[in-house]
Amino acid sequence: MSEVMDYPSRLTDKHSRKFETFSYLPRMTAEQIRRQVQYIVSKGWNPAIEHSEPEEASGAYWYMWKLPMFGETDVDTILNEAQLCHNLNPDHHVRLVGYDNLAQSQGASMVIYRAPGFE
Repeated sequence: MSEVMDYPSRLTDKHSRKFETFSYLPRMTAEQIRRQVQYIVSKGWNPAIEHSEPEEASGAYWYMWKLPMFGETDVDTILNEAQLCHNLNPDHHVRLVGYDNLAQSQGASMVIYRAPGFE
């Protein structure tokens, strides 16, 4: 018999809302974020940074931080943009997106910086 784990995520409790698979895990370390960026670059996907207020983050619309970084392969450049977005929007969630231009979809999307109080 397997044990089912219930994560008490409720729309009425903004601190319990989950946005993607990684949000059920502890915050990513800087090295884990770096590896996700490296993975996106290794797949040839176009990285992008988006951000949103926590109370609006469950919607489909997030603010785009600049344009997607078409063809960018320098991991440090991507990480610097993500950090800059986080620094200038400290009360927002910040997510990293990898756009797969061949499949015309998102190949990866994950919140890499959570707003304070949303651990």
